Amino acid sequence: MVDKLRELHNDLDRGTIPKPGYARYTVRQAAEDWLADGLQGRSAKTITTNRNVLQPVLAVIGRRKLRELSAADVRRALSQMAAGYSSTTVTKGHLALKRAIRHAEAGDIVARDVAALADTPKGQPGRPSKSLTVEQAVAVIAAARALPVTELRPGLKDVRRPAALMHAYILLSLLVGVRTEEARALRWQHIDLDGDPHARPPVPPHVAVWRSVRMHGETKTERSRRTLALPKMAVDALRALRDAQDGERLAAGQRWQDTGLVFTTHRGAALDAGNVRKMFKRVCTEAGAGDGWTPRELRTTFVSLMSHHGVSTEEIARLAGHASTRTTEVVYRRELRPVITHRRPDHGPDLRPGDGYRTLSHVSSRRSATALPGEPSYLLPQ
Repeated sequence: MVDKLRELHNDLDRGTIPKPGYARYTVRQAAEDWLADGLQGRSAKTITTNRNVLQPVLAVIGRRKLRELSAADVRRALSQMAAGYSSTTVTKGHLALKRAIRHAEAGDIVARDVAALADTPKGQPGRPSKSLTVEQAVAVIAAARALPVTELRPGLKDVRRPAALMHAYILLSLLVGVRTEEARALRWQHIDLDGDPHARPPVPPHVAVWRSVRMHGETKTERSRRTLALPKMAVDALRALRDAQDGERLAAGQRWQDTGLVFTTHRGAALDAGNVRKMFKRVCTEAGAGDGWTPRELRTTFVSLMSHHGVSTEEIARLAGHASTRTTEVVYRRELRPVITHRRPDHGPDLRPGDGYRTLSHVSSRRSATALPGEPSYLLPQ
């Protein structure tokens, strides 16, 4: 009893005012309160991500009374999590726990954030990003153009997928370096398929990457807001997609949702990230590259191929919209193996490895031009 009174007096001295029910307030309750009230203004995806990374920690210490939680308890929970999760996930779990306890600390429920006293252990190796070789990239482009039908679930078929939709989606990501979150938010009003060849200097066809599917439509970083020139292959694919979408609009009639988006369902609604992944895996399988690829690795391939062809890190960072060259060097830049050759794969008469080289070279040979008033700079061909 004396110890409890002494602890109570210490809490009062520190300014921690006991609240009704605080004695039985658990770590799980603190986490749930933080997820409910401490992430206001954040997207549902962010909240779900934090909930998911907290689960392995809460499975160990969730029932522990928050006021009795120790740094040793946190280290034990994180060590168990590290045995089955990647280092990145463990770091996110630890950060979420610290923020949840800090939220309780701000509410005078606990005196200090003991999670901040524990170091983050190293987890398991994560799945590294990988890059397509030029031969694989050419094969994927050819497969995307040739596949007439893809089935996302039993009974659902959309004859436009992936022949027009995925062909344009893949080319835009692979040859221009647009993020998948940027591609799904792209609107036709932000694409100019004609340019202005009579301007001085000439303005090529281009895409304005100003939005993403993130909260409030913001791009990942300020430098991600960029306007990029389009290679001819991408222009032709986008024209074909626009024609196909016009046909779908007529077929849907009043059921069409006029979102203005470039990549949509057959009724004009925004594409779900899961559906894009499924369609892309189907294309990669048909191309002979296997199904172990994700759409974001098209962007990794773009950066890697630019690097392989001698484009400077600074230029790649500008094209990709990276916040700094460090992001390019550490996260995205990959060495292509096996060594790229000019051997022609048997994937149709129109696509040759040389086409891939020329297109990638066209995308990489860009410079900044004078920006239009109030708009980002163009990255135009020289």
